[in-house]
Amino acid sequence: MKAGCSELRFKKNSVILMTLVCTTILIWAWDRNPLLASFFLPQGRPLRLPPGVFPSGETVKGAPTVNSGGPKQDMSAIAKKEAVNEVEGHYFDAARKNPAEVSPGIFNTEMNARTTPFVYKGDVLGKEMASGQEEEHVDIATRLSPKNSFHVGEGEIPMTIKNDAEFEQDPEGKNSSKEAEQGLIESRNSVDRDSSMKEVRNDNLTTSAVKEDCNYAKGKWVLDDRLPLYSGFGCKQWLSGMWACRLTQRMDFRYEKLRWLPKNCINEEFTISTFFERMKDKTLAFVGDSLGRQQFQSLMCMVTGGQEMPDVLNVGWEYGLVKAPGAKRPDGWAYRFPSTNTTILYYWSASLCDLEPLNITNPKTDYAMHLDRPPAFLQRFLRRFDVLVLNTGHHWNRGKFNANRWVMHIGGVPNTDTKIENIVVAKNFTIHSVVNWVNSQLPRYPGLKAFFRSISPRHFSNGDWNTGGTCDNVNPSKGKAVLQDDSGDPLVADAVKGTNVKFLDITALSQLRDDGHISKYGIRATTPTMQDCLHWCLPGVPDTWNEILVAQI
Repeated sequence: MKAGCSELRFKKNSVILMTLVCTTILIWAWDRNPLLASFFLPQGRPLRLPPGVFPSGETVKGAPTVNSGGPKQDMSAIAKKEAVNEVEGHYFDAARKNPAEVSPGIFNTEMNARTTPFVYKGDVLGKEMASGQEEEHVDIATRLSPKNSFHVGEGEIPMTIKNDAEFEQDPEGKNSSKEAEQGLIESRNSVDRDSSMKEVRNDNLTTSAVKEDCNYAKGKWVLDDRLPLYSGFGCKQWLSGMWACRLTQRMDFRYEKLRWLPKNCINEEFTISTFFERMKDKTLAFVGDSLGRQQFQSLMCMVTGGQEMPDVLNVGWEYGLVKAPGAKRPDGWAYRFPSTNTTILYYWSASLCDLEPLNITNPKTDYAMHLDRPPAFLQRFLRRFDVLVLNTGHHWNRGKFNANRWVMHIGGVPNTDTKIENIVVAKNFTIHSVVNWVNSQLPRYPGLKAFFRSISPRHFSNGDWNTGGTCDNVNPSKGKAVLQDDSGDPLVADAVKGTNVKFLDITALSQLRDDGHISKYGIRATTPTMQDCLHWCLPGVPDTWNEILVAQI
């Protein structure tokens, strides 16, 4: 009997022990096996979900949307990769056939944490997200459109400017030659690009993003082997032979290879397609002296690439720009590109004053120089302009006044104010008068952008233009960087202050370029010792003025 009870007790204990062992194994397997976990939900433990997703389907900030049909994305890996990209400065060459692939998830609009965008030629990729466009993923190849590239032959090379620290460490540009050989300038390592950039738009056309403190007048000159923008042997349709230094006996042309890099600006390089996109159905007018004419010819060469354009129309007659009988040339030129209905013109007005002959029957009559009235041409045709560029300066001296037989007038009568008789005071009075008049007209023409270009510097050494002054330097002798905050032309800077007339400040940056003048190679020099240290070789410095101008329109 006792033996039977012991046997039953042993069997019962064995069953209990086996049950405990099996239960333990089952619990262990339940916890470790994902398959069992999908069939049984353990009591007292929360449901395990992919990171960032709540049971309600809401997305945690900073986490990517989970696709149940595909593998999870490791955002830490993506962020790490983007950090590496930012440090190394990844750029895509637009000429490359197969640009590196970027995960579409990086540009997913559902992500609250934006990754660091790629930068190409001053354009911030990914800004469509900020502007609210509908596409969810962005095609990188589409973003790297050829129109955003600087073309030289078959190749395209990305280019941005150095960061502030590098700029300060190398203000003279000693390393620029090496940079040019590499074909690019090191990337700007911006720590807070999203907060420091802003998007600039004009007539629904997006321009390059610029920093809020961008100042085109400050920066440095660096070598760029992709320059010039056009050939000095060509552009004969637009470029005067007296300014085409390639057609003279000059043998050094390093001056053509210097590019201006503005400090604190995302440098937008000039492209023909972008210019005509912005200037479609528009007119750009230069009004000023011979330096204004140089800027006009420079732009004509830039927008044509220096090529012959037989389809371009001469529309000077629309503006009265026809050569008068006995005159050497008309008072200006106007050309229209029919494909985009874009007109570029120049009008000669050395003083920006309204000039009126005192005796129309006398060919040697004096001219009333109305200091308080803009040129009649400007008064008549301002309504037709979309971009206006004014300049004056080098004719404000007693010699020019006497040669041109100018007599100062104010209020329609000869000037009697002895203070105004001072040439500098008269010039300052006129500049303020013209700026104030143009500014008063801007509300009537809201589409008009008006610029006043600062004076272009002279570089005569050891004399003046008629006393043996020279400018024989083949390399810039006055440094390569502009670090000053003040303008090199305080008269114009003061005149435009507080107005809606924009300041095209080129004086200080041009002051560094004593290597770029016509010098002794001018074909119009009357004596072997006479040099032109006022006008510039083209291609040359005025191309930079136009690059800065176009970047702001």
